[in-house]
Amino acid sequence: MSGPARPDPATALSLLVLLVLAVLLFLPLLGLGRPPVWIVAALLLVRLGLQFWRARTQPGLRRPGAWLLDVVLIGLLLWVGNGQHL
Repeated sequence: MSGPARPDPATALSLLVLLVLAVLLFLPLLGLGRPPVWIVAALLLVRLGLQFWRARTQPGLRRPGAWLLDVVLIGLLLWVGNGQHL
């Protein structure tokens, strides 16, 4: 009996980026300060790049809706964060 299949490196890296994003976004809820907006936007940009990379290697992973959501989130973060010191 074999164990669960290991994810490919791109999937593992994507999950790691999402985990780091989740931790950064939970910091203010724990009273530990707010992460800089540019770090969150940069991690979302890395996630978007990983999604493109995975879609090139696995056509079944093409999800333009998820790409659009990431682009909108990055744009909103940078627009709102523009009033703060990036």
